[in-house]
Amino acid sequence: MNPDRSLVGAITRQHLPKVGGAVVLGLLAAVAGLAQPAMIGELIAAVGTNVPLLVPILIVVGLFVADAALTTAQAYLMGRTGERIVYDTRTALIERVLHADVRAFSRWRHGDIQARIVTDTSLLKIALAQSTASIIVDSFMVLGSVVLMFVIDPLLLGVTVACMAVASLVALVLARKLRKAAVRNRTIVGDLGADLHRAIGALNTVKACRAERLEGNRIGGLAVSARRSGVRVSALSAMLSPTMGIGLQASLAAVIITGMGRVATGSLGPAELTSFIMYLFYLVSPLVMLFMSIGQLQQGRAAIGRINELADIDQEPSVVLPPTPASTSERESTEFTESTEFIESTEDSVEPEAVVGNGAGVAFDRVRFAYGPDEPTLRGVSFTVPARGLTAIVGPSGSGKTTLLQLLMRLYPVSDGRILLDGENIASIPVHRLRGRVGYVQQESATLRGTIGDNLVYGEQHANADEIDRALRLAGLDEVVRSLPRGIHTEIGENGAGLSGGQRQRLAIARMLIRRPAVLLLDEATSNLDSDSELALRTTLRSIASECTVISVAHRMSTVVDADRIVVMEAGAVGAVGTHHELLRTSELYQRLNAIQFQGEQAAHGLPV
Repeated sequence: MNPDRSLVGAITRQHLPKVGGAVVLGLLAAVAGLAQPAMIGELIAAVGTNVPLLVPILIVVGLFVADAALTTAQAYLMGRTGERIVYDTRTALIERVLHADVRAFSRWRHGDIQARIVTDTSLLKIALAQSTASIIVDSFMVLGSVVLMFVIDPLLLGVTVACMAVASLVALVLARKLRKAAVRNRTIVGDLGADLHRAIGALNTVKACRAERLEGNRIGGLAVSARRSGVRVSALSAMLSPTMGIGLQASLAAVIITGMGRVATGSLGPAELTSFIMYLFYLVSPLVMLFMSIGQLQQGRAAIGRINELADIDQEPSVVLPPTPASTSERESTEFTESTEFIESTEDSVEPEAVVGNGAGVAFDRVRFAYGPDEPTLRGVSFTVPARGLTAIVGPSGSGKTTLLQLLMRLYPVSDGRILLDGENIASIPVHRLRGRVGYVQQESATLRGTIGDNLVYGEQHANADEIDRALRLAGLDEVVRSLPRGIHTEIGENGAGLSGGQRQRLAIARMLIRRPAVLLLDEATSNLDSDSELALRTTLRSIASECTVISVAHRMSTVVDADRIVVMEAGAVGAVGTHHELLRTSELYQRLNAIQFQGEQAAHGLPV
């Protein structure tokens, strides 16, 4: 990955003026600091000559105040800029993840994504703002001190450099080891977050399988590894400062011994020796900070690499085909302003004549799809769905039923063929607008922590009370909500805790109905409903189907008997299309599915099969 084109690099460049301003303040503070030993030396010399001391004292005090004020301003500006870099990076990552291609997203562990967005980004403030500025300012401070020490006495400078060189080399070795340790630590912490997220998300399953100890040992093992790697990082980081401290002590002892000898011989004055020793202290402090900042930067580089990896996740294109002439005027008449991404079409993608007949709302035209190179799921599927009415899709597990709905929602791109919505290839419809026209209720639709009302209007906050009441009534949830003490303001927990499985499913259906979609997709929407609720929902679906296209994937044959059209899927292809009574005469697979369902219902009621 080119660092010049990385997310962190791009965001940092946006804040370079502020970083530069903080660096300038730091350099001015360094100048004020470097001037202090020289002025104190002048003050000492003035004491011995009976020269008035007021001006030198005022100058020294002014330098102290200026140094403190400039350092404070620099630290505030760098802290604020660092927080802004962290904020911009987090929001950019969140945006990238929310708009990620589903196939690319599925390859990531959710806990690791969370660790990169929350934890790794927190290191950017130190690594990019504070450490970078500190390296520049402290380097200037070190260089300035060395130059002024050379001007005072080159011999003492040579003694100082000889003592500090060894400590500096050791510090550089420690900094390299620190970076490797930090990379390992960030990786382990990411693994810990991912596994913890997985266990918490499946807590009921963990309890049902009595796997608390198993998960505790596994996650605890990662916690131990994180602790050990963190201790190593802390140890290496802690060794940087003492290493430079030893160099300071050795240099100070050598300078005092050598300097006092030179003062005794008259080759060096007391004021010059005092200034040199002060510069020695001024040299070591920024030198220690310089190596500490290098260590912090090394830790930050590990986090930056992980952040940029996540930022490179493939994005879901808004449009994957140029719009057809018929759709151009429609798009121009809308207020949709989302940016679109066009992928150049080839000769193979030229659309054949439309297979949609008059009144057809959805058409699958020779659709092929595979989740992997050797995993063909759909093999040239073609069928139409009327613009009004209920179309059911049935078939054995793995026949591609759910995949059809996911392709229509453009959660995945088709491998070949096309899907038409009202005669328009969905690949040419901006994805945001497409999903405004198509509602999708999954078998396990997520229910969010918050109130029932929050879940109902999720993504449709403009919905009014009449629209909410209509959706609840159509989904058969109005009586349930009215029976609750706080109605739609009732709080529910994670994953719909507080509602039954059937109630959660009807809540998901009501959430889609508020949007008044042109096409409503139901993936096993009745799987969690009891018989009475299923019967009520079937009646509801007939009413909804009079207003829009309803496509329902179902395993329960009882839910499809009154469908206007039934599509039978087998091994990724369409086996038969017709009504319930037609398919009972013409389709052996449908007959077998119906017989299996009938036998299961008979057995469930204790009747002879």
